[in-house]
Amino acid sequence: MSFDRTLEKKGIMADLTTTYMGLELRNPLVVSSSGLTKDLDGVRRCADAGAGAVVLKSLFEEQVIGEMQNQKQYASAAWHPEALDYVEGMGIGIGPREYLEVIREAKKAVSIPVIASLNCVSREVWTGYAKRLASEGADGIELNLAVMPSDPKRTTDEIEKMYLDALADVTSKVDVPIAVKIGPYFTSVSRMALAFSRRGVKALVLFNRFYQIDIDIEKMELSSGITLSSPKEMNLPLRWISLLSGRVECDLAASTGIHDERAVVKMLLAGATVTQLCSTLYLNGVEHIGKILSGVEEWMKGHGIESVGAIRGKLSSLNSTDPELYERIQYIKALVGVE
Repeated sequence: MSFDRTLEKKGIMADLTTTYMGLELRNPLVVSSSGLTKDLDGVRRCADAGAGAVVLKSLFEEQVIGEMQNQKQYASAAWHPEALDYVEGMGIGIGPREYLEVIREAKKAVSIPVIASLNCVSREVWTGYAKRLASEGADGIELNLAVMPSDPKRTTDEIEKMYLDALADVTSKVDVPIAVKIGPYFTSVSRMALAFSRRGVKALVLFNRFYQIDIDIEKMELSSGITLSSPKEMNLPLRWISLLSGRVECDLAASTGIHDERAVVKMLLAGATVTQLCSTLYLNGVEHIGKILSGVEEWMKGHGIESVGAIRGKLSSLNSTDPELYERIQYIKALVGVE
């Protein structure tokens, strides 16, 4: 793939703007759901550093239930059951106040899209809080869907139905764009991606980086595994975005292992609409966003690329003359070049 150098010679600025989930972004760099976006100060810092959008730290069902319990502890055990149900309903209706406040204040403080994130299991919590997040002004909602398939008696169809039911509950109740963040552990990632896209999802985030366990052999107890990603981990989402680009009816967001401008360019060429950043910002500070943006722009100018849309999906499987290279999962010595 060759390009001329006209932009570089003429000093023309490259256009980094993009549309994600129907939202206008000044560039394709999105700060993913994390402690970096847990409060107003964090959102401001990300916006000032140049982010195109932010995804707020996830609101977990455990937080919701915890607040419900705080409400219930003040209710007398002698109350009528309907009164107790009402108090429990208050907990669902109010939600973690701090989270809702962050949405309200962030929308006043920054001009970039603010996307809420929800991580739940119970259907009533999904729908109740999705409505609250939307009503408080969130530009979109990212559903962090993860079902641990640990029960050998639970079938693949049952697990997939849980995902699709959760999505259906939310999309039927809110009118803001919905993204779904999933992991790669499906029998058929492509089948699930298509199913999501046909049920109203505006974007798929590939992939969720799940909490990993370790074992402390001295204390003989469980401990937390590696928390930050490495650049090597980008290859899995890179492959799947390449395979899904142009084949699903929604945007694709690349997540996991994206640490520099080269990784961003690779994801765009594969077909990503945006790239989500997290670990690299913990390692290098949120100011690293500006460095990545400059690197992407310099690459585009150096290769005569006027806009990110001009290269999106250029190296996807759909546009390749050798699509089998994206699909082979066995070791091929000729491709790898290692004995």
